[in-house]
Amino acid sequence: MDNIIVYLDDANYALHQLAPMENGSAEQKKATHWILVACAPRMSRHISKWVNHSARQNWRAKWSEKVFNQITPTLRKDGSKVTEMLATGPLVELTKQLQAKHGAARVLDARRAKFGQDLPPVTEGQPTAQEARWSVPGAVAGMGALLVLASE
Repeated sequence: MDNIIVYLDDANYALHQLAPMENGSAEQKKATHWILVACAPRMSRHISKWVNHSARQNWRAKWSEKVFNQITPTLRKDGSKVTEMLATGPLVELTKQLQAKHGAARVLDARRAKFGQDLPPVTEGQPTAQEARWSVPGAVAGMGALLVLASE
């Protein structure tokens, strides 16, 4: 059985990322165990002042249930096994625990990147987005230079 750990935070984006893995001939497909890990969005500092811990946990549980209900039927239609869980704590440690529990598993980071935020890595060797920080200022500088040339 092929084990695949999928970290997700947006159902539509995750389904788009998983689509190439689902397509294939019947000979290529084998039993797959999908381990879906929902990474709930962080609550802002201002909200957390007014909401107690149990209310936050309930909101995270409802949020993850909604995401799982959108993704799970698509993955189960081929007879694959799906395990759902909610991420709590560092994702690198969670990946190690899941690989120890389920054996060798591929890891797919299907979380939607947000502008101005670095997503925490899910494996030890995962490269960070430090290099990508310069892409926006470089693009802005390029547009500025283009506007200067166009105005002359």
